[in-house]
Amino acid sequence: MSLDLIESLLRLAEVGQYEQVKQLFSFPIKHCPDMLVLALLQINTSWHTLRHELISTLMPIFLGNHPNSAIILHYAWHGQGQSPSIRQLIMHAMAEWYMRGEQYDQAKLSRILDVAQDLKALSMLLNGTPFAFVIDLAALASRREYLKLDKWLTDKIREHGEPFIQACMTFLKRRCPSILGGLAPEKEQPKSAQLPPETLATMLACLQACAGSVSQELSEMILTMVANCSNVMNKARQPPPGVIPKGRPPSASSLDAISPVQIDSIAGMASLSLGGSAAPHTQSMQGFPPNLGSAFSTPQSPAKAFPPLSTQNQTTGFSGIGGLSSQLPVVSFSVGGLTTGSLTGIGTGALGLPAVSNDPFMQRKLSTSGLNQPTFQQSKMKPSDLSQVWPEANQHFSKEIDDEANSYFQRIYNHPPHPTMSVDEVLEMLQRFKDSNIKREREVFNCMLRNLFEEYRFFPQYPDKELHITACLFGGIIEKGLVTYMALGLALRYVLEALRKPFASKMYYFGIAALDRFKNRLKDYPQYCQHLASISHFIQFPHHLQEYIEYGQQSRDPPVKMQGSITTPGSIALAQAQAQAQVPAKTPLAGQVSTIATTSTTTTVAKTITITRPTGVSFKKDVPPSINTTNIDTLLVATDQTERIVEPPENVQEKIAFIFNNLSQSNMTQKVEELKETVKEEFMPWVSQYLVMKRVSIEPNFHSLYSNFLDTLKNPEFNKMVLNETYRNIKVLLTSDKAAANFSDRSLLKNLGHWLGMITLAKNKPILHTDLDVKSLLLEAYVKGQQELLYVVPFVAKVLESSVRSVVFRPPNPWTMAIMNVLAELHQEHDLKLNLKFEIEVLCKNLALDINELKPGSLLKDKDHLKNLDEQLSAPKKDMKQLEELPPITTTASTTPATSATCTATVPPQPQYSYHDINVYSLGGLAPHITLNPTILLFQAHPQLKQCVRQAIERAVQELVHPVVDRSIKIAMTTCEQIVRKDFALDSEESRMRVAAHHMMRNLTAGMAMITCREPLLMSIATNLKNSFATALRAASPQQRDMIEQATAQIAQDNCELACCFIQKTAVEKAGPEMDKRLATEFELRKHARQEGRRYCDPVVLTYQAERMPEQIRLKVGGVDPKQLAVYEEFARNVPGFLPTNDLTQPTGFLAQPMKQQAWATDDVAQIYDKCMTELEQHLQSIPHTLAMNPQAQALRSLLEAVVVARNSRDAIAALGLLQKAVEGLLDATSGADADLLLRYRECHLLVLKALQDGRAYGSPWCNKQITRCLIECRDEYKYNVEAVELLIHNHLVNMQQYDLHLAQSMENGLNYMAVAFAMQLVKILLVDERSVAHVTEADLFHTIETLMRINAHSRGNAPEGLPQLMEVVRSNYEAMIDRAHGGPNFMMHSGISQASEYDDPPGLREKAEYLLREWVNLYHSAAAGRDSTKAFSAFVGQVELLERKMHQQGILKTDDLITRFFRLCTEMCVEISYRAQAEQQHNPAANPTMIRAKCYHNLDAFVRLIALLVKHSGEATNTVTKINLLNKVLGIVVGVLLQDHDVRQSEFQQLPYHRIFIMLLLELNAPEHVLETINFQTLTAFCNTFHILRPTKAPGFVYAWLELISHRIFIARMLAHTPQQKGWPMYAQLLIDLFKYLAPFLRNVELAKPMQILYKGTLRVLLVLLHDFPEFLCDYHYGFCDVIPPNCIQLRNLILSAFPRNMRLPDPFTPNLKVDMLSEINIAPRILTNFTGVMPPQFKKDLDSYLKTRSPVTFLSDLRSNLQVSNEPGNRYNIQLINALVLYVGTQAIAHIHNKGSTPSMSTITHSAHMDIFQNLAVDLDTEGRYLFLNAIANQLRYPNSHTHYFSCTMLYLFAEANTEAIQEQVTRVLLERLIVNRPHPWGLLITFIELIKNPAFKFWNHEFVHCAPEIEKLFQSVAQCCMGQKQAQQVMEGTGAS
Repeated sequence: MSLDLIESLLRLAEVGQYEQVKQLFSFPIKHCPDMLVLALLQINTSWHTLRHELISTLMPIFLGNHPNSAIILHYAWHGQGQSPSIRQLIMHAMAEWYMRGEQYDQAKLSRILDVAQDLKALSMLLNGTPFAFVIDLAALASRREYLKLDKWLTDKIREHGEPFIQACMTFLKRRCPSILGGLAPEKEQPKSAQLPPETLATMLACLQACAGSVSQELSEMILTMVANCSNVMNKARQPPPGVIPKGRPPSASSLDAISPVQIDSIAGMASLSLGGSAAPHTQSMQGFPPNLGSAFSTPQSPAKAFPPLSTQNQTTGFSGIGGLSSQLPVVSFSVGGLTTGSLTGIGTGALGLPAVSNDPFMQRKLSTSGLNQPTFQQSKMKPSDLSQVWPEANQHFSKEIDDEANSYFQRIYNHPPHPTMSVDEVLEMLQRFKDSNIKREREVFNCMLRNLFEEYRFFPQYPDKELHITACLFGGIIEKGLVTYMALGLALRYVLEALRKPFASKMYYFGIAALDRFKNRLKDYPQYCQHLASISHFIQFPHHLQEYIEYGQQSRDPPVKMQGSITTPGSIALAQAQAQAQVPAKTPLAGQVSTIATTSTTTTVAKTITITRPTGVSFKKDVPPSINTTNIDTLLVATDQTERIVEPPENVQEKIAFIFNNLSQSNMTQKVEELKETVKEEFMPWVSQYLVMKRVSIEPNFHSLYSNFLDTLKNPEFNKMVLNETYRNIKVLLTSDKAAANFSDRSLLKNLGHWLGMITLAKNKPILHTDLDVKSLLLEAYVKGQQELLYVVPFVAKVLESSVRSVVFRPPNPWTMAIMNVLAELHQEHDLKLNLKFEIEVLCKNLALDINELKPGSLLKDKDHLKNLDEQLSAPKKDMKQLEELPPITTTASTTPATSATCTATVPPQPQYSYHDINVYSLGGLAPHITLNPTILLFQAHPQLKQCVRQAIERAVQELVHPVVDRSIKIAMTTCEQIVRKDFALDSEESRMRVAAHHMMRNLTAGMAMITCREPLLMSIATNLKNSFATALRAASPQQRDMIEQATAQIAQDNCELACCFIQKTAVEKAGPEMDKRLATEFELRKHARQEGRRYCDPVVLTYQAERMPEQIRLKVGGVDPKQLAVYEEFARNVPGFLPTNDLTQPTGFLAQPMKQQAWATDDVAQIYDKCMTELEQHLQSIPHTLAMNPQAQALRSLLEAVVVARNSRDAIAALGLLQKAVEGLLDATSGADADLLLRYRECHLLVLKALQDGRAYGSPWCNKQITRCLIECRDEYKYNVEAVELLIHNHLVNMQQYDLHLAQSMENGLNYMAVAFAMQLVKILLVDERSVAHVTEADLFHTIETLMRINAHSRGNAPEGLPQLMEVVRSNYEAMIDRAHGGPNFMMHSGISQASEYDDPPGLREKAEYLLREWVNLYHSAAAGRDSTKAFSAFVGQVELLERKMHQQGILKTDDLITRFFRLCTEMCVEISYRAQAEQQHNPAANPTMIRAKCYHNLDAFVRLIALLVKHSGEATNTVTKINLLNKVLGIVVGVLLQDHDVRQSEFQQLPYHRIFIMLLLELNAPEHVLETINFQTLTAFCNTFHILRPTKAPGFVYAWLELISHRIFIARMLAHTPQQKGWPMYAQLLIDLFKYLAPFLRNVELAKPMQILYKGTLRVLLVLLHDFPEFLCDYHYGFCDVIPPNCIQLRNLILSAFPRNMRLPDPFTPNLKVDMLSEINIAPRILTNFTGVMPPQFKKDLDSYLKTRSPVTFLSDLRSNLQVSNEPGNRYNIQLINALVLYVGTQAIAHIHNKGSTPSMSTITHSAHMDIFQNLAVDLDTEGRYLFLNAIANQLRYPNSHTHYFSCTMLYLFAEANTEAIQEQVTRVLLERLIVNRPHPWGLLITFIELIKNPAFKFWNHEFVHCAPEIEKLFQSVAQCCMGQKQAQQVMEGTGAS
């Protein structure tokens, strides 16, 4: 672009060619504005006019989003040689751009601010003009914290004075219209344009400061603004006093506060599209004028408030609205050119909005048909600006006026102390005040009306009764004509809007009640009637109102003025309130529930009208269960009812969905750009709703992604929308119906909580009290009960989780801690559900808080505080019931007065309970469901009386239950039996017949019971209650008697349904078995026919049907017709009195097959039950009185009742019920109660289960199976109670195989966090702590451990806390012997163990096995058996086949299952034989023991040989897998039998048979045969596994035999010498560790009784053998062994530490001047085969490594002691394993560090390093116990010459030399000395260290006091010194040092 050309053009422009030149420039302006502006900026010319104009034109282009804008603006502002005028131009262009186009667009302002910041031009801009622009910019800049607004304003005011102040005022008026007392037009101001309260407050503060120094007028305006502002900001609109008793939560945000009336902000008028941009959503909306400014123009008649529908009716006489004439000004109309003087009315086409229009957005000019223009000048007023609805209400009323107005409201709402007033009285009064001459009365009138209208948006929050009264008042105001003009238009519109709300919503009932009030005026507003009639649910309006509306469209009254009643929740509540208050005749009759004041009471009524209120029950047919998917129905439904947002077109919606579907961290910026391009500003609210509802709420895994998305989008407005939308959805869920099974709502709420935390707390933004008061929410949930807590606690926990990522909100932030303390207090509640406790604990763990260190307050106990909470949750369901379930009321206008009681009793109320809700095994099942209405005055006065309720109800039920049940069953049975027999006569399937009979029986019995017992129950409960209350209150006053009357009626009414259901269900449960008895023969006939291979059919019926019945209803042979079956299914679906169910299966009480009655004599069972009852009663009697009301004590009573029930019926169903109750009771018990009581509680429950398990009752297999089923099926809340499950397992009450599989599955591969945590605890308790549950082995938890290992392996570093360590321990215990392949040998062994405890063998199998075993023993011992019994074996196999043929059965050695059973039975028989033989010896002591033993071996050896042969010959010769699998299976079976036997016989257990089986099998399978050699390693592994499972802690009775087995020469030789590559070493080491672990507690406490001494000696002998023959093995595993040997076992440890490799020659430690560091071996590291770092917690190890490298974190040393300490119990304070690991790890790292520097460890090289810092710190910082353990850990490394021995020897001496107290030196000496004064051997390293210590004068050993503290100690040291150094040298050293 030529600069010269441009310069020439500019010169031409100056000399007269201005316009032409300007046109020439239009092309570059359009096509290359950037080039043009750069050219203009570079020209140096004196011709400026056009240049400046062009630059001004071009600048806005670059302020928009031109790609080159940054470069251009930068050059223009900062470029070389730019004159200041250019900057002025740019600034002017910015102001122009902002103020010109759309008025004051905030997005533009934001862009200007960004540009100004980039150009560093903000301060210059803010010093410019025009003020309007500058002030706006400053306000935005201050919000972004670019400047301090108050200082800037003060400076500007000082500089410019009044003009600037005037500009500020204009700015405030524009940005916050309500500042002058008006009310903010909401739609005019988008959120972004509203002024934040902080800015407003700052500006007003500055203006107020200068109000004294400005003109009178300005000063007054400032003060008005300040006054209004305090109004606007501080006083969130209060409802008329007394409407909402607890006070409404403050308005949702401070922005709401500034514009107090946002018409119905809650469900904003979806149908009134203000501003014209909204697309029509519903048919009924179409006709609304796009700009409602026109609908409410200058004050005119109400008729004008809506444009005419069409012009065609206009000429048909304006016949007038007589009644309205007084209110309408006389208006001149010219219609079609005729001027018709002044009319007193307005024609039919008047009030109302056009119903149909082709172009809903057409701007309607209202001058059609000559309406004269001036009357319709468009005013700027918006519909919500009430100040223009009542100019006179615009004033600010004085406090007295306000108070008087409010006092009238309180009278209407009937709030004492104010006398009451009816709606009619108030309306009369308002009529008087309106036309009053007294100014005060007129003001009160205006004030009341204004309050009522302003209040409209809060109506949805009113309680029903108050809302109903308000509706009547509102309707009355219209009816009486108290408002005119626009106010009337507004009132009518409010009613229309309310009626448009969904049918049966709160506001809909408001609309109905108001409409009913002014129905007689409807004929005056035909257009309005048309709108009413077009509402989608118009047909559901009360019938009489439909009539009024239909006739109203024709401006007529209905021919018969019907006075139907309207029934709304409010009118019912009101009627109830009035009935209770026993108001005299003023209240309407019960039939006419609503308080309608009708003008024409004389008219007769043509029809009886019934309006049925929808009940709370919907019959859901086949609704998919919500449990598996999270559905957002709740949110969608709530959104449908709220304000509709502008929806983008379909294609844009799809694009948005696509963007979010493909969003990831990598494409974030690209997707953000796409979104910006795709979505217009007006659609952003929809995007925010989509993001929160459809994404965030159900995709918790992507929250951080979406949060980053918001950050990248950098759109604060959008962020605000998302936040508001989040709050809205949270509120919807919090107020939704909290049904027990509504899992999806709970997870939605949790997800939204997590999201809320991420977008607020995690970004350091607060959660405002006004948006969500978290603390109160918890308290309110606590008040409302468990169901609410299940929602709220996980939600709050998720919100707080994010505080850990916040700089501000992480603990110890007081806000966070306050909530944590409330949670801690909840955690202490003993009846809090376990999973909620778990949530709280997990949260504490996430926040790194210790729950025990939190400071729970006593907020939950503060009753007053709890009463006054703001409601944030929906009212609890129980309280709602009175409203929801009132019967439909049939009324006529002339009904005689009837009491509400008779009214409700006529029709049975809607069912409240589903069949499964109520537990009828004992009366205790009633307790959880009893409803107590909180409003009952009696309980408010005497809360202690609540206890009477349960007893009264239970007594009433008890009295009635037996007679009702018997009668119901008797009657139903006969009917049912006949019909089922008839229907199923030709059906051969008895199961179908049985199910149908049950369905019908249930239905008929329940119905029969219901009609029999309801009335008597009502009376009985009431009588019982009255008696209880009367006795409790002895001399009751009349007032108390009234309260008692009222309370009994209410409670009886509330709980009658419950009691009735209880009796019905009891009857139903009993009816099933009875029915089965009746139909037993029918069932038998069918079974019999089937066994004979024919189809059952009743010939008599068949003939009858064929001959007599018409085709249509004839029964056919075979199944019953589906249509007929549907009838029975319907019976099952709708049991009378219960909620309908889709579950057609039997109720849980029934067993699908009736249990075969046990063959035991009933006396046995009865005896067992009686004994159980006696014991339970004894327990109950010994509970102290103070605890009698404790829930656990009550639960025990109810358990006793269940035992009584079971004893009386003595059938399996009752037993199953009892068992279920006992298991659930155990699981439900948490530790919150009294400790003794808890112990007793558990004991009682176990007692019941043990009684049922008794062989004379139901036996172990059945019981264990049922108990396990209960454990598996019970609810999550208490499924994971570790103590209870452990107790059940400990008492042999659980089928471990079944439970193990369930637990493994329920972890869902780690997704179910609670199950994983539970499984970890259980594994730890049962297998790691090994406390008490000896009979559980890893075989029992095989699948669980496998799953945990898998989770650990797959979770890559973020495994649940503690899992890696637990798996490490489990692995170290078992891994040496574990191959986890499913179906591998290990699996075989474990399945063998678990199968050993199964008893249900096929009949005859035992006899068959016995016969075979006997045959084999005879063959084995016969002379013809051949070498190795091979001949006998083939003979035996032939024998088996022969037997097979004889017995026609599948081969005993053919299937795995039968082989398993065969081996189990054989093992049991062999063991049995040896027990018999040994019993013989006891009876006959003279018998020769050797003979007895030989007798046992006779069978055992034969059996072992059989096993060996089968192993050798199974499978192909080359197939080793089957051989090993079989061996493992057999070993597993023997182990299983042994454990079972050990458990049952306990001290009577005999080791002999098992020892013989194992030792002989070991010898057999280690014979030198090729086939055995190939599988030798696998064989040894199998034996190691076997011995490990039988380790002494698990089977202490087998310990001697076990030690003999593992120390057998063949076993040791095979394990440690013959197996190549030392593969047997780790397994053998594990067995030794098992032995040491068992010995440890006895040795630690020096409790060596005779049996333990023998075992200890045996252990020492094994170690001596190992020391002599396999020292390298002890060298390699010394660490693992020392880790489990107690510190006080010095000799045992010395044996292990003295080992040194056989190829090494030890230098004599007593050699004078031995130079240790010169030895060749001293720099070689020893091999340590134990993974010692495994015990270090990951974080600790990370910090340790970091400290060793960089000496940071600095706190590492100071925290070290607390990391090592585990308790404060002396003797158990420290984690010894961790100390040992730390010492060895730091030592090895130090040696490596010294070697890397090229030197070797010595006294000089080990100092001044991080490693030595740690050691020195430990020596100084630990207490005596800790230091002893630490020094012991060092001494454990003083072994044969190697680098570790050398380093740790130097370290020990260095710590001695550098010690700061003698105590340390004394302890070092003690540790070395105590190892030296025991019998030999002594480790070499120990000797050289001690000799160096006493010999080297540098250590001044002999100078220390402790050496000479007592003569015997001195002697000891001298003798040790002489032993170590020889007498002469020792003498020299001692004297030499003494002399020096």
